[in-house]
Amino acid sequence: MTPPDPAPIIVTALFGHEDQAWFDRQRRAYFPPERNVLAAHCTMFHHLAPELGPELKQRLNALTRGVPAPFARVGGLMNLGRGVAYRIESPDLESVRAELADAFASMLTPQDRAGWRPHVTIQNKVEPAAAKALLAELSAGFTPHPLKIAGLASWWYRGGPWELFSRHMFA
Repeated sequence: MTPPDPAPIIVTALFGHEDQAWFDRQRRAYFPPERNVLAAHCTMFHHLAPELGPELKQRLNALTRGVPAPFARVGGLMNLGRGVAYRIESPDLESVRAELADAFASMLTPQDRAGWRPHVTIQNKVEPAAAKALLAELSAGFTPHPLKIAGLASWWYRGGPWELFSRHMFA
């Protein structure tokens, strides 16, 4: 079931309400406003072929329905060169991603075949000095903390804000 105008599919982890609100506040505070068109997110796949939509939905359902939420934590900060992100640590979520990567291996883009570094970008497309300063500021008071992974979602990418394709919640 593809849309009238097929588009690539993005897959993300969904956070619990409190964690989502916290990441969104961070993004509003530090992301260039003209570029901040999405809610905070953790991308698992950047570009799946639209024809994978029906199978992807089935697999996401199977990976989440009746399944306890994976343990996760915000483990640290990452320097993106021209931005800053929070590093997400979750062996369980990495296993989910690996299972999907195996299922779609022959159709993955080079970006999605490369190693996955789960993170939430809160600043991007800024001068390296500004990113370095924010990284130092946030690192000074950072303590790792638990993170609720509430589910998985897939999105149509049409060049602007994403369009929800499917949402799958953990038990």
